[in-house]
Amino acid sequence: MMDRNSLNTPWRKTASTIYQKPNDSKIIGSVELDVTDLHAYIQEKRRAGLKLTPTHVFTLATARAIAEEIPAMNSFIRRGKVEMHPQIDAMVSVLLPKGQMGSVKLENVDQLGLKEVVEQLSTKIKVARQQKDESDKLKNGLGSIPWPFRIWIYKLIYLLNIRWGIDLPGLSTHRFGSFVVSNIGSLGLDVGYPALFPVANVPFVLILGGSQEKPWVVDGQICVRTIMKVAIAMDHRMIDASHGGQLFTYLKRIVKQPTLLEKPPPYA
Repeated sequence: MMDRNSLNTPWRKTASTIYQKPNDSKIIGSVELDVTDLHAYIQEKRRAGLKLTPTHVFTLATARAIAEEIPAMNSFIRRGKVEMHPQIDAMVSVLLPKGQMGSVKLENVDQLGLKEVVEQLSTKIKVARQQKDESDKLKNGLGSIPWPFRIWIYKLIYLLNIRWGIDLPGLSTHRFGSFVVSNIGSLGLDVGYPALFPVANVPFVLILGGSQEKPWVVDGQICVRTIMKVAIAMDHRMIDASHGGQLFTYLKRIVKQPTLLEKPPPYA
């Protein structure tokens, strides 16, 4: 039987501080994508020496979608008003040693190419696995403060940094970027529905599930295709279901024609 100390890790102490009983609405949705062509494209790139994964593709595609078609998905709340992040940054969840989860940020993702996304993410993951990332420092810092003082400190930080949008030392209002991507398929899960991290002032979190071969209808014929479920949680204060629908429409186009990401952004 687990003892109380093993259950009350620094993260659990922090989670019990920042998460409250749900009382606000958020929009959750998911879609099944035929990623057969995308998987073939990824394998072709890997044979050519580029260690491409679905995480790289979906991160870049999401950033391009925001820049090209859905700028509302680059918003955040400050002092009761919807404002825009100054650039499109992506926070990507990564697996750290001892099974812990962390995150790394890619800046100006929409302006990058696939090769740059792969290289930058690889470098940042190596650094994150050698030292604590920003979210790790935050949760361990809060977790080390005795209860109930950590609740009061968290509420003060939340009020100043998130509600009022005041940059604090080491705590920029944009530190978590424009959106979060997490590939739970790499953890063995086929589908998941994300939480909106309260101290991450982002409008949505995108979850990539596992891929499976399934019977699928293509041009009126049933055939075996590789299918991935992608889920999203959106902050209804900033965006609506229509924005999620626009994003998934864009992603469907990319998984069918991933070479579209090789074109330089027209807005650069």
